[in-house]
Amino acid sequence: MSGTSLDGIDVVLVDFSTGYPKLLATHFQAYERKLKDALLALHHSGNDELHQMQLINNELANLYSAATAILLQAANITLDQVRAIGCHGQTIRHRPSEGYTLQLGNAALLAELSGITVVSDFRSGDIAAGGQGAPLVPVFHDRVMRHPSIHRVIVNIGGISNLTNLPPKRHTTGFDCGPGNMLMDAWITLQRGEPYDRDGAWAASGQIIPALLQKLLDEPFLNAVPPKSSGRDLFNLVWLNSKLRGNEVPVNVQATLLAFSSRVISDAINCFCDGAQEVYLCGGGAHNQALVQNLCISLPNCRIQTTDPLGLGVDWLEAIAFAWLARQRLYGYSVNLTTVTGARHPCVLGAIYSV
Repeated sequence: MSGTSLDGIDVVLVDFSTGYPKLLATHFQAYERKLKDALLALHHSGNDELHQMQLINNELANLYSAATAILLQAANITLDQVRAIGCHGQTIRHRPSEGYTLQLGNAALLAELSGITVVSDFRSGDIAAGGQGAPLVPVFHDRVMRHPSIHRVIVNIGGISNLTNLPPKRHTTGFDCGPGNMLMDAWITLQRGEPYDRDGAWAASGQIIPALLQKLLDEPFLNAVPPKSSGRDLFNLVWLNSKLRGNEVPVNVQATLLAFSSRVISDAINCFCDGAQEVYLCGGGAHNQALVQNLCISLPNCRIQTTDPLGLGVDWLEAIAFAWLARQRLYGYSVNLTTVTGARHPCVLGAIYSV
């Protein structure tokens, strides 16, 4: 899994033989700054972008293959013991309203390099059926994390935050809430050259700018009724700069961005997850203590914790989910929840590249 945060590659080895996913090994491989910048550039039209896209497509396949090899060596697992790689790929455009989404990673090359069957391109089938193509992980939450009597909400705080609503005896729903870490990471990188705000410490040292917070919250996407999904195509530094006067104190902007990320999550839960009792956090934002504290204040009637107690580590849950999605594809099971993506019908998702 390599998500909208653009921090690197999460690799997991998962055993499904008992039904419940058992995490056997993990590995994280950070992106170099040059690659991250190149990926950010591809989110917008530019000179010779098709050629540059294909070069990075191949570069990512090589990185995915190398990361897989490191994981398997550390776990003492041979190729013949692995059924498949589930590879989400790196999203550079997500525009379901225009009928497409694009993830890089050259799955054919990855299969050739790794010697393992690859399942990729999970989102296109849902979009072809009129859906958003995202979020896809709620179906995994539904099958693995649902409780028969407790109303749970699972919140993944990556670059974009998304939630899964698991009310007992009712249909599962889910959608993208809005920015998670994306804007905070971009702002601190611009202002201080740091990749992220550890524990939200810099944001916690600033003061919220109420007028700016309201401008951010006025974004129409946030008030749209699900199903809905978003990404860097909307929420980016250009979008943020359009809301700034230009004389704001940088640390106060960071404080406001943290409050914004917290609000889009808590507002989504309050509006669409009535009666929620437990909120489980995962993704990089689950480590942001200031953000978690804000959520606890905004959601006083919910017990807020990470997904760790469920045996699904906050840093690895999405990668585990895409391993599961790959497994479902190999068995030919449909996996998109139409109540989440808005697709016209259930679909078998993913393309298979055999070796």
